Amino acid sequence: MRTSKLVWAAAGSAAVLLLGAVGLAATHRSGSGGPAPAALASAGPSAAPPASAAPAPSPGADITGPLDLLVIGVDTRVSIADWQPHADAIMLLHVNADLKSGYLFSLPRDLRVDVPAFAPNGYDGGRRKLTEAMSAGAVVRGTDKADVAQGYKLLARTISDYTGIKEFDAGAILTFRGLSKLTDALGGVTLKIDQKVVSQHRRPDGTERTLRSGGGGYVGPQATYLPGTRKLVGWQAIDYARQRYTAGGDYTRQRHQRQLVRALLARAEDAGLPADQTRVRSMLTALGDTLVVSGDRSPAEYAYALRDLDPARLTLVGLPGGSVSSNGRYIGEQLTSTGRGFLKAMAAGRPGPYLKEHPELINK
Repeated sequence: MRTSKLVWAAAGSAAVLLLGAVGLAATHRSGSGGPAPAALASAGPSAAPPASAAPAPSPGADITGPLDLLVIGVDTRVSIADWQPHADAIMLLHVNADLKSGYLFSLPRDLRVDVPAFAPNGYDGGRRKLTEAMSAGAVVRGTDKADVAQGYKLLARTISDYTGIKEFDAGAILTFRGLSKLTDALGGVTLKIDQKVVSQHRRPDGTERTLRSGGGGYVGPQATYLPGTRKLVGWQAIDYARQRYTAGGDYTRQRHQRQLVRALLARAEDAGLPADQTRVRSMLTALGDTLVVSGDRSPAEYAYALRDLDPARLTLVGLPGGSVSSNGRYIGEQLTSTGRGFLKAMAAGRPGPYLKEHPELINK
């Protein structure tokens, strides 16, 4: 049974794959539809629990699979008062019933989709880029403010309509700051860099490059990531995974983002984090004002529920696509029939057999 509770954070991180070691905007389900059972109170002042009494279940132990999770990367541009957030990275994680394995795949940010009407702010709906569904939903009627959690609702609805996945058990919106802080809290992350990537945003020392006077890009030395196995600190990991002006464009960026998520999951597992709720709570506290959470289940409970999710059994899937033009003008992206076929297979609960027929979709 799926609940309708909302768990959201002002800035999240990929520990949501634990799930929700840090997250923003999540709805979830549990086996009972409610909080994890608490230990029974003693019968009276003189009663003592028998020596053989079983310990109370760990919070989150009742969360069951399979799970469909939505992970969104957002550039909020908090320095610009009327900036509406766009979904810059859109990843979907299907966790199998055993909660030990799954599939991680992405949708192009510029995918042409039908965005449904949205009553909370009066949006009429229309055909747009998927990234814009977040900003369309985030508009607070009568103001120049953005409500990211509200934007998530419209984005999730749009993705459900497009993919055929009826509902997401949980979701998270990630921002650069929260993800960088989490990576550093884990002591960095080891990535196998698969191609040369030159940063548009950072200098080699991590400082931000200078915007060119009058616009049109940045100036100054550029951080460069060369092929090989590298250990990256927070700013490097985020910088590497956000670059799309490189060979392969946004499809390459999608692949790098999936690789980063799996690497962070592996790092957290190596550190024994998912099963250690005390450390998870400590990490959440250390994130300070980058995290705001509400709801009847804590992120630590999802961390415990997914403690056995094995990074080596997380299949990364790349969905092929190409550009769409109108009157010679670029208007977005569309998936190939093979890419759309995977989504149909996922919605039908048959991703494994489909990938056996199309092994070229599997990323390393």
